[in-house]
Amino acid sequence: MKKFIFAAILCFTSVIYCQPKALDKIAAIVDNEIILQSEIDFQTQLFASQRKLDPKTPGLRQQVLNMVIEDKLLYAQANVDSITVTDDDVKRQIEGQVGMFIQQYGSKEKVEQVYGMSMEKIKRELKDEVKKNLMVQRLQEKKFGVIEASRREVEEFFGKYKDSLGVIPEKSKIYHIFKNPKTSDASKLKSKILAQKLLDSIKAGADFATLAKNFSEDPGSAVHGGDLGYVKRGVFYPQFEAAAFELNTNELSGVVESPVGYHIIQLLDRRGEAIHCRHILIKIKADKEADLQTIETLNDIRDSAVRFNVPFTELAKRNSDDKETAAFGGLLGTLYQNQIDKSLLEIVSKLKDGEISYPRRVDYSSNVYGYHIVYLQKRIAQHSPDINVDYDEIKKLADEYKKQRLYADWILELKKKIYWEIKS
Repeated sequence: MKKFIFAAILCFTSVIYCQPKALDKIAAIVDNEIILQSEIDFQTQLFASQRKLDPKTPGLRQQVLNMVIEDKLLYAQANVDSITVTDDDVKRQIEGQVGMFIQQYGSKEKVEQVYGMSMEKIKRELKDEVKKNLMVQRLQEKKFGVIEASRREVEEFFGKYKDSLGVIPEKSKIYHIFKNPKTSDASKLKSKILAQKLLDSIKAGADFATLAKNFSEDPGSAVHGGDLGYVKRGVFYPQFEAAAFELNTNELSGVVESPVGYHIIQLLDRRGEAIHCRHILIKIKADKEADLQTIETLNDIRDSAVRFNVPFTELAKRNSDDKETAAFGGLLGTLYQNQIDKSLLEIVSKLKDGEISYPRRVDYSSNVYGYHIVYLQKRIAQHSPDINVDYDEIKKLADEYKKQRLYADWILELKKKIYWEIKS
């Protein structure tokens, strides 16, 4: 599916550098979209530099032109299928890309210097291309998001390509039980008082977005003034949703408690079953007493498994606070070495098959942490591909192979029904 994201990767830079020039020639036309020679020249240079190729490699420019034509065909079809994206979607994508620019070049000022324009103008220049590429992504998700290879197709794929799949690296099947330290009543009260003060300030006229940026401990939304975009039921915690879906447009909630802390919620809009809201989150901080209690609890759970042979998976289902893995007995997955987080790898590397670690702290972000015990069920040494041992990995490759074949057929169909022409 790498072809799918080709234009999305390049557009952010090319849209800025490839502005129409006097005497610039047309390379191709797709539906109502014009592809300029300068755009293909630039994208060929960029494609080559990213892959350490000579931009003059025979056939490379034509390959890039074909990819750009495919992307324009997809955009034309997205319009036919009435694929839409919201202004908020576009804004978030632009902010994310601008953030990458700043990280790459070191500062906002350096980015403006490199591109020769203000940050606001950079964002304006990006808007149309970002919107187009989001529409293309949505179209691809709609067309191929649920495509999977059947068991028979996986077996056929393996039979055809097993000699070219290479060696399967070492991997480990890992489980864990995670506990989040429970805070004292005093700590909870402190967080709730702060949330109430912020709510009182908003009611007195303070700007919600400014307070969210300064105080909210939800990093994903704080930078956007607490904006969570449009969502349907089932995305947030039940306590959050119960309050948010009861609000009228522009109405504020009271202080709402969820498993992660205290929220102040404001409903901005409602579209059918989806709501658009923003929030300020004040997390409930743990304390040392809670940490010690958590470690003791995990040690007791470990003893149940080691000394009394209670299955680790059953203990995980009953005790783990990681609800995503608890339902599967604490399974983190069968992971290659390079897929394992550094702190987890440090634990796993010291375990033998069937062993369980002692409690270790695990940090998910600057403000979210807990403790877990880790169970290494089995370490599988490097080996040649085996469909019985490596079925999940082989299926992923077979899924991708099937999508690529269907994608190629689909592009041929689009080329038959949508006007396109290479000019030079």
